[in-house]
Amino acid sequence: MSRQVFLYDPPDRFVAGTVGLPGRRTFFLQATAGSRVTSVALEKTQVAALAERMDELLDEVVRRSGGNAAVPAMAPSEIADTAPLETPIEEEFRVGTMALAWDGEEQRMIVEAQALVELDADSEEDLAEAEERLLQDEENGPPMLRVRLTGAQARAFAKRALDVVNAGRPPCPLCSLPLDPEGHVCPRQNGYRRGA
Repeated sequence: MSRQVFLYDPPDRFVAGTVGLPGRRTFFLQATAGSRVTSVALEKTQVAALAERMDELLDEVVRRSGGNAAVPAMAPSEIADTAPLETPIEEEFRVGTMALAWDGEEQRMIVEAQALVELDADSEEDLAEAEERLLQDEENGPPMLRVRLTGAQARAFAKRALDVVNAGRPPCPLCSLPLDPEGHVCPRQNGYRRGA
C-alpha cells in the first residue's frame, strides 16, 4: 500500500486547536484548502514544541538573511485566526514524528507530521534498524501531513498554537503543575491539597 500524503501547498488555513475541557483536551493540527479538511491528533507537548521550534527557525532565517527574508518579526494581526476548528473533526491519524524545514528558494516553511508507528523490535539494535528503514521508505511509509506556509502564515500558526497550549488549566504558583478546579497535590507543599 502506498503512503498517503495530505499535501497543502498552500493551505487556506493551518491551525492548532483543541476539543474538550481544560485538563481533558485533545489537541489537533488542522489544514484546509477549499472543501478539503485534514485533522491529525497530537499531544500538547508536541504542539508547544512545534510552535517554539517554528519561531526559532523563522528567527534564524531572518538572522541569516540579514533581514531580507519575507518573514515578519511578529505574527501579523491581519491574518490572526481565532476561529474554532472546522467540524466535524475526523482524525486521520495520531502524530508521531514531526519535521520543519525552510525552503529558501520558495521562501516557505515546510511542516511535516507523520503518523505514529509502533515498531516491533526485540533489541535496541533492531529498533534502530526498523526506525531507519521507516524513515527511508518514501513510498510505503506511514501517512503524512505536509503543509507549506509563508513566513507570515508560519508566525501566525506559532502564535495561535502557543495561545492554545497556554489556554488550559492555570499553573500552580509554587510548582507550576496544572491546577484542577478541585485543587492539586503540590510537591512543594508535601502533597498538601489546596483549592484553586
